[in-house]
Amino acid sequence: MANERLRAALLERGASVAELAEAIAVDPKTVERWITKDRTPYRKHRYAVASFLETDESYLWPEALTPQQVAAASESEIVTVYPHRWAAPRDAWGRLFTQAEREIGVLVYSGIFIAQDTGIMRTFTAKAKAGVRVRILLGDPDALEGDRRGADGGVGEGMAAQTRMALTLYRPLRQIDGVEIRLHHTILYNSIYRGDDQLLVNTHIYGKFAADAPVMHLRKVLGGDMVSTYMESFENVWAGATPAGS
Repeated sequence: MANERLRAALLERGASVAELAEAIAVDPKTVERWITKDRTPYRKHRYAVASFLETDESYLWPEALTPQQVAAASESEIVTVYPHRWAAPRDAWGRLFTQAEREIGVLVYSGIFIAQDTGIMRTFTAKAKAGVRVRILLGDPDALEGDRRGADGGVGEGMAAQTRMALTLYRPLRQIDGVEIRLHHTILYNSIYRGDDQLLVNTHIYGKFAADAPVMHLRKVLGGDMVSTYMESFENVWAGATPAGS
């Protein structure tokens, strides 16, 4: 049985078997066997392949790691946990976005504190102009889900008003190539802020403002699946969202 995931990952990267083999210092025939015969490489080679293809080892070889190994790697992805968003350092979000070289992502209902930060807005502009993909997902202010979240958070119609204000503040960014803003109708259980392989995840708690809820700082570790789980959630919401202003 062939390893179609590995074959597809190579195609998506636009790399050949020979290029992968050269990058990780193995014989091309060895890589061919990994694909055509679904052979499982040694762990050091699995790490090297996953790193080269910018994907997860557990995705390419789901049976290679035991649940205990995945759990241990996932625990290692936790950099720190802040008991409340207001307890996180003021520049935590600034550093997350400033260090990004490939991808910036924001998934929120309004994220008004981000939209009101002129320094972060300048960072988004500069990063987009430098070739970093910047994607921002805001709750559709007219959506029932947004109204429900406002009620859950004790702010009523204020949530929709905050989202409309955020859209106004983001308006200059919509003219920048590389910045994409979409509106979603999803009920969120977390707000997600991404800078490449690092995340700040602000949990949502019934009856509490987001600023009072905990924030996890996560960093991707090969073999772990916490970061991948949140990234997959982001992509699912993105796929179902509509461009702002459409």
